[in-house]
Amino acid sequence: MKILSTNVYVGPNQYAHFPVIRHIIDLGELEKWPTGKLGASFNDRLVEWLPGLADHGCSYGEAGGFLRRLREDEGTWLGHVMEHVAIELQNVAGSPVTFGKTRSTGDPGQYYMVFQYHDAEVGREASRLALDILHRLLPEELRPAEAPDDDWEFEQSRDRFIRYAQNRALGPSTASLVTAAEQRDIPWIRLNRYSLLQFGHGRYQQRVWATTTTRTSNIAVDLASDKEETNHILRDLGLPVPSQKLARSSTDAKRAARRIGYPVVLKPLSANHGRGVSTNLNTPEEIEVAFDKAREHHRTVIVESFITGLDHRLLVIDGKLVAAAKRVPGHVVGDGRQTIEQLVEEVNQDPRRGVGHEKVLTRLEFDHQAERLLKACGYDRSTVPAEGEVVYLRTTANLSTGGTAIDVTDVIHPDNREMAERAIRGIGLDIGGVDFLTDDITRSYHETGGAICEINAGPGFRMHVAPSEGTPRDVAGPVIEMLFPTGTPARIPIAAITGTNGKTTTSRMLAHILKLNGYTVGLTSTDGLYIDGQLTVEGDMTGPVSAAMALRDPSIDAAVMETARGGLLRAGMGYGKCNVAACLNISADHLGLKGIDTLEQLAEVKRVPIEVATDAAVLNADDELCLRMADYTKAEHLCYVTMNPRHALVKEHIRAGGRAIVLEEGMNGHMITLYDSESHIPLLWTHLIPATIEGRAMHNVQNAMFAAALAFSMGVSLDNIRQGLRTFDTTFFQAPGRMNIYNEHPFKVILDYAHNPAAVKAMCDLVDRFDVEGRRVVVMAAPGDRRDEDIRQIATYAAGHFDHYICRQDDSLRGRSDGEIPGLLRDTLLKHGVEESQIEIIADEQAATNATLERAAAGDLLLILGDKIKRTWKQIIYFGGESPAEPVPGKTQKMPPPADVDEITIDDSVELIRDERGVRIAREPEDSD
Repeated sequence: MKILSTNVYVGPNQYAHFPVIRHIIDLGELEKWPTGKLGASFNDRLVEWLPGLADHGCSYGEAGGFLRRLREDEGTWLGHVMEHVAIELQNVAGSPVTFGKTRSTGDPGQYYMVFQYHDAEVGREASRLALDILHRLLPEELRPAEAPDDDWEFEQSRDRFIRYAQNRALGPSTASLVTAAEQRDIPWIRLNRYSLLQFGHGRYQQRVWATTTTRTSNIAVDLASDKEETNHILRDLGLPVPSQKLARSSTDAKRAARRIGYPVVLKPLSANHGRGVSTNLNTPEEIEVAFDKAREHHRTVIVESFITGLDHRLLVIDGKLVAAAKRVPGHVVGDGRQTIEQLVEEVNQDPRRGVGHEKVLTRLEFDHQAERLLKACGYDRSTVPAEGEVVYLRTTANLSTGGTAIDVTDVIHPDNREMAERAIRGIGLDIGGVDFLTDDITRSYHETGGAICEINAGPGFRMHVAPSEGTPRDVAGPVIEMLFPTGTPARIPIAAITGTNGKTTTSRMLAHILKLNGYTVGLTSTDGLYIDGQLTVEGDMTGPVSAAMALRDPSIDAAVMETARGGLLRAGMGYGKCNVAACLNISADHLGLKGIDTLEQLAEVKRVPIEVATDAAVLNADDELCLRMADYTKAEHLCYVTMNPRHALVKEHIRAGGRAIVLEEGMNGHMITLYDSESHIPLLWTHLIPATIEGRAMHNVQNAMFAAALAFSMGVSLDNIRQGLRTFDTTFFQAPGRMNIYNEHPFKVILDYAHNPAAVKAMCDLVDRFDVEGRRVVVMAAPGDRRDEDIRQIATYAAGHFDHYICRQDDSLRGRSDGEIPGLLRDTLLKHGVEESQIEIIADEQAATNATLERAAAGDLLLILGDKIKRTWKQIIYFGGESPAEPVPGKTQKMPPPADVDEITIDDSVELIRDERGVRIAREPEDSD
């Protein structure tokens, strides 16, 4: 049993609208061994190791369902068992998930095994351990060579996995903020493997590191970290603080203690979580030891008066006290039978206790402070305390050192509440914790005394979110409400555009319209990532990585995401939902790759953005596969685009008050018309849109209709839509590789990236609409990873439209032999009646382009279907030594020879390099378009 491949889907995908991992697994000989045949020993041991499997409902939809499948006469196959084991391991590690599915790939013994995850690395590790578990449980004669060794132990492997998962998990404070954000439909992105998070998208984003936010003042954090300065500021405000002196040697510390008066507290000038703090020191000898411990954390030590009373943490957020907890130092309670060491072990068995901040409570540890306190009582680890005797192992009550917390929010005295709020405002923190010592929090500090011993920037939330006793408090909610007050946006409008052809042009049209409407747009496309029209990363940026890059940019307030099949199949969408989505068309391209063999399967993949659109789904009513997607959208509006004004379904939709963009015939040509809520709005004559070449390029007419539909659904005014379409053209600068026309030679050249049958057909139809005095010549090719029938279809569509055909191949053969692609094209052209004298094979793209240009005569029309678009465009505009008539993106003069580049890998699927201009270039897998 092997894992053949793994895909980590980071967002909505063809399996679920949340993150999942998909393995392709091969059972090999185990295909003949379902669980019914493996027998009760296998099943019983599996449930013994993972008893939580009894709660899995599986296809029965109720607890125990999976066990029924496991123990049926035939049983279930091991791929399905591995899915449930991977899910349960994550649950055991504190990462609750429920979703999974396992289906055959169609090949014997091979399965798609899909399961939910919260942390991708934890999910991958869960599947690796699941495989080890199943291999170990197999009868010895069925175990593969890669099965765990005989000394492998399940408990050790499970515990190691749990520790790994907990080390990667968000801490209690950060996790509570994520929960509060999700409850308010605020998106979030984890920016590193620790606690740095982004809430919101684009310009509306707010960042949080643990409980420090973008609103937290750096000065305030420095003040809170400097205990001496904090003491002075609070004293000047008339707030209760202990007497305090600085010491840089143990002699200074003992002198300060005598002046202040015993008992005293020693702590480092700057530290947190109670590190290096020693309290209730009564002798010079104790001060020497405590000074050395404090010096481990800072060279300057504070000596302050010891204030008696119970330790309380008062949490203030945005100027208001939201929670208060009484903290009890780490301790054990004797039972008259067990030693102190045994009692500590018993306390640490509490499942709520972990290492550091990984759980709501922290394990008790024996260290110098514990040993000192025991020694002061005349005890050691082997002492057996009397029943009910409390033995303290800490003098400070921090949860991070093993303390516990009791919620007292409801009983705190108003004076103490006001005192805490004034203290945090005095330091200048947006989120702060006040450590306050008092015998009775229910009585005013004016009456009972007490003192503020510390102010904490970035205070922990876990004592309030999950107190040992008392009511849990929602302290994360006020933080999110502070960052995003009611009515403040957290999301930017997102448009997702998918389909087989026209995605890039439509995306650029929409981005142009939005820019004219005042938006700063982040655009991802096959050309690169653009921020406000400026190229930031060059290359194919249509996957989830590039989407996340755009949404992290703090300058944008709208995003247009070209969403390609490759990215959806490889990793899903890079965001949870979009405002509007469009599917332009579904036609044969990339079939036979990545398990997608039919147009119906391709449509299922490209349907994902439509499924997660919230405001509007825009569909091509002239494409049956797009039309069927209407059954899957939950968007508020459904908008159809049709070039057939007599479309029966669209007519019914309009009569019902629905939204549609229709191409209608008029006296002056074709009019793009908007229907919405029974309104009929003529939008724009197609010949007024430069990208349509006076209405000839019908594919761009359709692209303009989709851009208009999307813009209207995003709230753009009709006038701005009209102006955007009127000012968008297909120059290389504005839409590289999309019907770029060069007229500065005696002949006309059209450069286009058409690389599938439907796109080539559209370009051939366009050529037919031009009045050409000379010859029509085409340079054509096809990507090597396309099916033979798709390559033949390209040639079939081209046959009969040109006077001369030059067949070439791409630089990357993608698995084909040299000359194979041009040969297929030539043979198909001959089959469809093209004379052999009209066909020429020049395999190299640069040579083919150069030969075509050199042979061109005045009045000719050259259609060059290019692969390396920038290189080919430079060949065209520099041909004959002329200067370029229009700028090339990123260049204003002749480009020097390529320089060496430095490579920077940002993840498994996208590689960034810098070219000689300093522009970042992205390279994704070749099947990403």
